[in-house]
Amino acid sequence: MTGLLDNLLNGVALGSVYALIALGFVTIFKASGVLSFAHGSLLLLGGYLVAVLHDDLGFAGALALAVVVTALVAGALDRLVLQRVGTDSHAAHVQTIVTIGIDILLVTDLARRIGGDLLTLGDPWGDSVTDLGPVTVADSRIAAIVVSAVAIAGAFALFRFTPWGLSLRAAAEDAEAAALMGVRLTRVRAIAWCLAGGLAALAAVFLVAFPAPGLERTTGQIALKAFPAAILGGMASPVGALVGSMLIGLTEALVAGYQSDLHVLGEGFGDVAPYAVMVLVLLVRPTGLFAARGAARV
Repeated sequence: MTGLLDNLLNGVALGSVYALIALGFVTIFKASGVLSFAHGSLLLLGGYLVAVLHDDLGFAGALALAVVVTALVAGALDRLVLQRVGTDSHAAHVQTIVTIGIDILLVTDLARRIGGDLLTLGDPWGDSVTDLGPVTVADSRIAAIVVSAVAIAGAFALFRFTPWGLSLRAAAEDAEAAALMGVRLTRVRAIAWCLAGGLAALAAVFLVAFPAPGLERTTGQIALKAFPAAILGGMASPVGALVGSMLIGLTEALVAGYQSDLHVLGEGFGDVAPYAVMVLVLLVRPTGLFAARGAARV
């Protein structure tokens, strides 16, 4: 029973961090129809900035600056690169391909800077743990749940109560009609990219914290585990991204915790378990768990 509770807590912590990344995927897709494959490099950039700045600025200052810089870089990439390709619905496919090139360029440069080192981010939790009844949980996991909950609540408040959130929802429903009503689509999508970049930088801190060994040049690949979460939710649903992230996080934690009982599936099954869940769900719900039913035009 204790092992199950431990795995469930780890799953919730992982799901909370994945939700930060998945919300970025969803926000960008709602604003522009672009599926961003540059998310892993933005996550790696945010983590790298915290790693190199925390000695001078302290952890809180380094994290704040990393979130702001990563958000600005993400917004600049959209404004200066992607929007030059075009902003209509047909250009979204080309922009998606362009994000692959952006990711390769950023990851290559960051991997060169990191090299073979394992960087620490100077987080205040370290390797400390807390006893919650019969369960011992890392303080970094507790911090991940709390901070992610606050950030996700803030993001949902932006979606629901701000003019930008209203413009985002209008653009997602009908971009042409939104533009005719005065919505500045270029500004909406640029802010969406900034928000996604900031959330990715925040997620990086908890992905490399204890019990993970630290930041390395392949850390950005972890963002791909949040991709199935966004797909499961329907790709355009923030609530779906949250639910999908929890499902993926719990699946990964439970598979890792009971790996010895699942040896028949292979030693590396935990790495592919999120994608296996995605495939199984999509076989039943091809549009995702929370995708709205589109109206057919005849």
